[in-house]
Amino acid sequence: MLSVSPQSLQDPTQFSFEQSHTNVSKLLLSATRSRTLPKGLQLHAHIIKSGLQNIPLISHYLINFYSKTQLPIDSQQVFEGSHIKSSTTWSSIISSFAQNELPVLALQYFKRMIENGVRPDDHIFPSATKASAILSSCDIGRSVHCLALKTGYDIDVFVGSSVVDMYSKCGKIEDARKLFDEMPMKNVVSWSGMIYGYAQLGENEEALWLFKQALFENLDVNDFTFTSVICVCGNTTLLGLGKQLHGLCVKLSFDSSSFIGSSLISMYSKCGMIEIAYRVFDDIRIRNLGMWNAMLLACAQHTHTNKVFNLFKEMESSGMTPNFITFLVTLYACSHSGLVEKGKYYFNLMKQYGIEPGDQHYASMVDILARANKVQEALAIIKEMPMLPTKCIWGALLTGCRLHGNTELAAYAADKVFELGPVSSGMYVMLSNTYAASGRYEDAARVRKMLRDIGVKKETGLSWVEESNIVHTFSAGDRSHFKSKDIYKKLEELEVEMEKVGYVADTSYVLREVGDEEKNMAIRYHSERLAIAFALITFQDKRPIRIMKNLRICGDCHTAIKFMSKCCERVIISEVMTGAKIIGSIAGAFVVAFACDYIIADKKIFGGTTPSTVSNKEWWEETDKKFQAWPRTAGPPVVMNPISRQNFIVKSHAES
Repeated sequence: MLSVSPQSLQDPTQFSFEQSHTNVSKLLLSATRSRTLPKGLQLHAHIIKSGLQNIPLISHYLINFYSKTQLPIDSQQVFEGSHIKSSTTWSSIISSFAQNELPVLALQYFKRMIENGVRPDDHIFPSATKASAILSSCDIGRSVHCLALKTGYDIDVFVGSSVVDMYSKCGKIEDARKLFDEMPMKNVVSWSGMIYGYAQLGENEEALWLFKQALFENLDVNDFTFTSVICVCGNTTLLGLGKQLHGLCVKLSFDSSSFIGSSLISMYSKCGMIEIAYRVFDDIRIRNLGMWNAMLLACAQHTHTNKVFNLFKEMESSGMTPNFITFLVTLYACSHSGLVEKGKYYFNLMKQYGIEPGDQHYASMVDILARANKVQEALAIIKEMPMLPTKCIWGALLTGCRLHGNTELAAYAADKVFELGPVSSGMYVMLSNTYAASGRYEDAARVRKMLRDIGVKKETGLSWVEESNIVHTFSAGDRSHFKSKDIYKKLEELEVEMEKVGYVADTSYVLREVGDEEKNMAIRYHSERLAIAFALITFQDKRPIRIMKNLRICGDCHTAIKFMSKCCERVIISEVMTGAKIIGSIAGAFVVAFACDYIIADKKIFGGTTPSTVSNKEWWEETDKKFQAWPRTAGPPVVMNPISRQNFIVKSHAES
């Protein structure tokens, strides 16, 4: 604590000019660290009265203070009122705009600084590249990079790291990696930027291996690094690895970070562990808006709709202002619970917060109405909206028409989608299925022919289940698994038990013109049923069975799983992981290999033993050597994890 009192500052005769200048600087730094706005405002008033505002260092401290208290426009006023603008002052104002996500102003002042003959330095370049990254403007970022090259700052570790981060966030991962590999020195920003870039592009394997390498080099990783890697675990449903990372975050005291909390909530939600997601949320007391939105989305995905509404009220009560993502998630919850009036309420509530609905909000509202069979009302919203409808909006209408068998309006919506340019295979499949469900098989065949003509192949539906460190993948009717005979026998036994308690197969979900017997056989061996049967014969204890899918589950399988759960007295979780993929491949066998020095078990979080850390470096080095030396025509090498004594190679027994 500083011993300088406000009373002494008010007496200009008590201290010399130099002493007063020093005391004010110290107090400003203290107010900045504590983010104490009232004290900072009092100091600013004293500075003006004392005529200290023209000292460049005082201006720098004031700009930084307002930046840290999220008042960048006040920073701008201080800057413009300063008569002497040094390199430090320019650095402060550009950083203030970049840190507070005003990238256009940051770049405008960067340009103005150069025009005034001030040369950028290692503090200014990172702010300019950050602003370029926020705008996702690779052209501007590349210009800043060129200027750094000309001035010789490209070899500076801070400038180089910021450029790597910029290229990664702009999606130019090759440029980022080239620069990263050429850097003589790397810091946590450069490593984190590369990991984030790979994670954002879905290059999950590369992101994980890079994280492993960072740990091998004893890098002091930060919460941003962990956030990216935990997101990879969520996107690839690697629950076990995500738990290890969570344990490592606890051990390194990162578990109180809102950024890590958001990624953990998302990861556990995607892996079907909503209870742990709740626990993570409750354990972190200081929450940012991203964390609130992550928890709202987790509840919405698991149809805990009342919890979504309660959380929304709790968020409002805490003083947190919802943003456009908050409302998007809330509308999503209303859509999947059929709550039309609630959806309308939250849609109208947006304007009270000064948020104009965007195309995604309109798509959600159309989805709410279309799913409730209010397709004409949904069509009216599309016609009245203040913007041109997008593919998402017409797609939402098409989904509702598909659910309620409105083939004419579905065809109209599909035509509107096709008019907007190339579409995914899913749109063709949805229209084809709509025709087939209503018995219009010729129209369905015509749509599928259109799909073949443009050279697009429908994605194969897959389900997978993890056994220890092995992921077993199945497709519909798959008989390639080494336990195939036992799996089909178990399914037949289950069918008998399910029929006894009232299950009747709904063959309307078989969208092919075949007989009833063929329809019955086709629906009985869908991929998720095979995965569940495998889990039942493999996991003899009463642990929850977690099945992951790449495509949405059909209506009959949704019903059948409920009966399976009842007959077997087991908790069955089926998660749809759209866009998820099994990463890496060796000779047709899929490989997921996580790279971390630490194997952590925490009793408080996971019900395991007390926290422990085990170095796993030697094992991973052995693994690397085996993978590099292994011939591509051979089967995958078997490497045992020295901690768990289990194979750490993920295999698929089905063609993808």
